[in-house]
Amino acid sequence: MKIILTHEVSGLGAAGDVVDVKDGYARNYLIPRKFAIRWTKGGEKDVEQIRRARKIHEIQTIEQANQVKGQLEAVKVRLAVRSGDAGRLFGSVTPADIASAIKASGGPEVDKRRIELTAPIKTLGAHETSVRLHPEVAAKVNIEVVAA
Repeated sequence: MKIILTHEVSGLGAAGDVVDVKDGYARNYLIPRKFAIRWTKGGEKDVEQIRRARKIHEIQTIEQANQVKGQLEAVKVRLAVRSGDAGRLFGSVTPADIASAIKASGGPEVDKRRIELTAPIKTLGAHETSVRLHPEVAAKVNIEVVAA
């Protein structure tokens, strides 16, 4: 099935790309989560608009990405969440929580879709996540999760 990506999908492509995927992957995962739309001749016009919007929000050069990487790695991110006994959280820390904590700590604004969690954060303490700034540049961000 031919689809148009509306968001960046790891291992598949960036917003505005037209890709071929298996029918079930598109029908059951990408389209319901609004990561993609079906490709049509009329939808081809939307591709250029999506690409223009992506260029505005995207970090253009590796130098810019390295500069933002330095800012992200220098900031101390502290995230206060509700937790129970023994340091277990009620729920988990989401990429949106991390993005807002980075902004509140004085760091640059980061798109939540660029934050990559290897495993869900469900305990108090220090955790490390990566932020994909550019296809070639990723920043490591240390997060301290504390009880609220």
